[in-house]
Amino acid sequence: MNIVLATLNAKYIHTNLAIRYLKSFVAPDYDPVLSEYTIKDPTLNIVSDIYQKRPRIVGFSLYIWNIEESLKVIRTLKKANPEIVIIAGGPEVTYDYDIWLTKVPEIDFIAIGEGERTFKQLLDYHSGKCELKDVQGIAYMEDGQLKVTAPGPKLDLRELPSPFRFEEDVPHLSNRVTYIETSRGCPFSCQFCLSSIEVGVRYFNREAIKEDIRYLMENGAKTIKFVDRTFNISRSYAMEMFQFLIDEHKPGTVFQFEITGDIMRPEVINFLNENAPAGLFRFEIGVQSTNDLTNELVKRRQNFEKLSRTVNMVKEGGKIAQHLDLIAGLPEEDYDSFRKTFNDVFAMRPEELQLGFLKLLRGTGLRIQAEQYGYTYIDEAPYEILSNNVLSFDDVLRIKQTEDVLEKYWNDNRMPHTIEYLVSKVFETPFDFFQDFGAFWESKGWARIGHQLQDLYTRLHAFLTTYAKANMEIVLSLMKIDYLSHHSFQPRHIWWENDISPETLSSVERMILSNDHLLSKIKTPTRLNERNIRKHTFITPIAIDPIKAKSGLIEEKQGYLVTFFCRGEKPQFHFIQEALAIS
Repeated sequence: MNIVLATLNAKYIHTNLAIRYLKSFVAPDYDPVLSEYTIKDPTLNIVSDIYQKRPRIVGFSLYIWNIEESLKVIRTLKKANPEIVIIAGGPEVTYDYDIWLTKVPEIDFIAIGEGERTFKQLLDYHSGKCELKDVQGIAYMEDGQLKVTAPGPKLDLRELPSPFRFEEDVPHLSNRVTYIETSRGCPFSCQFCLSSIEVGVRYFNREAIKEDIRYLMENGAKTIKFVDRTFNISRSYAMEMFQFLIDEHKPGTVFQFEITGDIMRPEVINFLNENAPAGLFRFEIGVQSTNDLTNELVKRRQNFEKLSRTVNMVKEGGKIAQHLDLIAGLPEEDYDSFRKTFNDVFAMRPEELQLGFLKLLRGTGLRIQAEQYGYTYIDEAPYEILSNNVLSFDDVLRIKQTEDVLEKYWNDNRMPHTIEYLVSKVFETPFDFFQDFGAFWESKGWARIGHQLQDLYTRLHAFLTTYAKANMEIVLSLMKIDYLSHHSFQPRHIWWENDISPETLSSVERMILSNDHLLSKIKTPTRLNERNIRKHTFITPIAIDPIKAKSGLIEEKQGYLVTFFCRGEKPQFHFIQEALAIS
């Protein structure tokens, strides 16, 4: 019996853990073929690939990010071969399964909730080994009537076979994200999250998880992301895993975790700051809102003071990058309240700040309470809200304007010194900068076109020239520093107009060549002389001291920024005061 387990990932680099658990669970009785695609792949290409495998049964793993594209595949596949049995599973169809079976009659069975045992029993049914009534946790239509069977007991996760030992996965481990879970369930009850529906937390076998991680690293896995909803809910367990990863990690491997910031103890952070190699770990922390009423309404227990302590301690350690999440559109969080939330969180200067918008997921408490809070939302996945009783669609659009520039100018770390100056010295608050720039960005239609690095600089410069409060001499100086910091060799093009005369340039070059102490400290491919200095240096006027500026101190001082380049090295900056250059 040919069986295919299929899914559409959001990106090529992603892998689907669910279908691998299904494949490992049904072995050795059955040997499904894993077929992964992306949501960008043409429907007919996917259908053709699956069809040519001549399956009798195809299982689809469905989520909010792939449901619409997957349904096109399911409908087309069923037209191509009506005899194929379609089994759908995953969080997107587990809830409202009656609606899905009516809406998509091409689906023969929906596996409700945890799918390993259910999928195995469905295969047994189609192999003639059991009756349909004996299959636990399924929904299906029979003679136009909905049929639902009771789910079985929760699986003992300690007994599940490894989903990581398939030979066909090994060649792809080095260039894809590997997802791993050490637990299922969540101890919290956040009403916007599906994880809150499952009561309690169950753990996998610790030693088996360690063996899987060893296997993945030995076979080239570079990015391993833990999908536990709260990795640090058990301090002893988290410490054991942190110690294991520190002791046995391979060079170049990165581990990502979703942690709850306000329950992480200072001694755990101190341990990581002292023992973890820089870059080994990456934390994702869901803050969502700092509005106490909002958090109370969504049943989200959060101590922002302790969360801030965690984020700041980790940041001070300099070992672990942090990604913080916000959700716009939660109950009773209006535009001004969200502005405050944004500024509260941005004040901690996380390496990345993700601005998301509330999605009313099927099965969540907020979707059930949608009318109470006046929510309007898109009917199709991902069910993003349009408005509620305190946030108009105009407000939502304004907040959305900040999203694009936040990603490009903060999260991508394009010009850290410039942005820090703008959000702390020029604009009233960080949110105001991203909001005002985002509105300008939208008005120019830049959200609909691509961008080179130079474009990001020229567009910010164009915006700031319209903003009267900006000291453009300082801004331009910081932008030059940031731009040149991105180059390991002299840039062929600059985004600003050449603003140094040939006479001044020659004068500064002579000063550099006569400074033996400076030449002894810098790194260049060869010792500088009159013939090669322009090949390995870049000189431009500047209105601040660049050395102090890189440490956060903005001191106005007219002079020249001298940038030395050596391939493979970070650019080296030197400052020559204008008076000295002229003399």
